[in-house]
This record gives sequence, structure tokens and C-alpha cells, in this order.
Amino acid sequence: MKQLDIYEELKGNSYPGRGIVIGKSEDGKSAVTAYFIMGRSVNSRNRVFTETEDGIKTEAADPSKLSDPHLIIYSPVRVLGNKTIVTNGDQTDTIYELMDKQQTFEQSLRTREYEDDKPNFTPRISGIMHVGDGKYNYAMSILKSADGNPDCVERFTFTYSNPLNGVGHFIHTYMGDGSPLPSFEGEPKKVAIPNDIDEFTAKLWEALNEDNKVSLFVRFIDIETGKAVSKIVNKYSK
Repeated sequence: MKQLDIYEELKGNSYPGRGIVIGKSEDGKSAVTAYFIMGRSVNSRNRVFTETEDGIKTEAADPSKLSDPHLIIYSPVRVLGNKTIVTNGDQTDTIYELMDKQQTFEQSLRTREYEDDKPNFTPRISGIMHVGDGKYNYAMSILKSADGNPDCVERFTFTYSNPLNGVGHFIHTYMGDGSPLPSFEGEPKKVAIPNDIDEFTAKLWEALNEDNKVSLFVRFIDIETGKAVSKIVNKYSK
């Protein structure tokens, strides 16, 4: 697969929606993830990422402007033991709870489908990172309708064992802006991952569409020690 420049990919798409990047830093020392959200409506733009005990959650920047919490208030990132779960919805909790009961990532997601936001039927995108004993692997998933037909749920899981240094994969909800919004197509895009969290955070944020970007989360996890360093950027403040 051809490796793409993630910054150019983002600059070329005014509305990729929500996106997940997972990979390994160029020096091979860090497991890396990034998650961003965008919005077109007042309700979806009225959000910030805040840290929690085991990850992050979305909250209303201005609670008085929150008209509908459904599908926009959730925990995008949670940590379960040596596993970091990253998703674009409340399936984070589904994965966390069912994997805690010894089900697999894929089994957990078989209980869910695309979002109930007719006519978009937005895909549910998810990722999981396993970091332990000096080893690292990850998987990504997309649950979507069949080209906008809600009668069929399409489920795809992509696994990456012993990821290559400097390589990551990027999956997002929409191919671009539109009405209805066109769902992501194909497998996760191969992208480069740098060594520096500050560089990665700054360049991702700069590349996202200025009008539509809302929040960005980036985490680097030391593969040897499991120690994590995170960055959050919010366009709107509480």
C-alpha cells in the first residue's frame, strides 16, 4: 500500500468527520494514537475533550448550548490493563466492558452497528492498542451501512502485528462533505508517524479544516515501560 502524507490528506478533505490514527513512532520506541472530532452544527461544535481517570471524554463547551447529547457525548479513549481503546462513540464502553469479560475486540463490536443518524448512518470506527512486555500490536475496525443502505451492516477488522517503525494507519468517518455524508471506503490508510508528540499534534491540528475542527487528542506510549504522554487541543474552551 502506498504511504500517504496524513497532513496533506487532511488538508484535502474539509470534512473527514472523526478520525483515528494508530501506529509506531519512527524510532520504534512509542505506540502512537491520535483521535480528532469535527463538527458542522452548533451542537457538534460545542465540545471539548477533558481528561478522565482512564482516558478522555467529550463535554459541552457551553452546557447551555447543548441541544442533544446523543452521539456527541461519550468517552473516546479508555484504558483497560495494557489495552488502550480509541473510538468515535459509546462503543468505547462496549469494548471495555465486554473485553473485561474476556471477549475479543471483534466479538465486542459484533453487538454494535453504525450510528442511528439517518440519512448519514455514520460509521463506527474503533481501534485497540496492546502494549505489554516490550511488545506492541493494534487493530482497527469499521462498522458501516452498505453504501448508505441501512438494511445491511458491514463489519471490517484490520489487525497489525509487530507494527513497522514510523508506520501508522488512519481511518475516518467520511470521504468528504456532502448530504448525506459519504461514508469512509476501503481499508485504513497507511501514513507516517514521527517521533515527537509536539510535532505530530501541531501538524495534525494545523492540517484540520479551520472552520470544522473541534478537538484533538494525541498519545505516545513507551513500549518498554508503558508510560504514556498525552496532548489535548480544544478549539473551544469551557
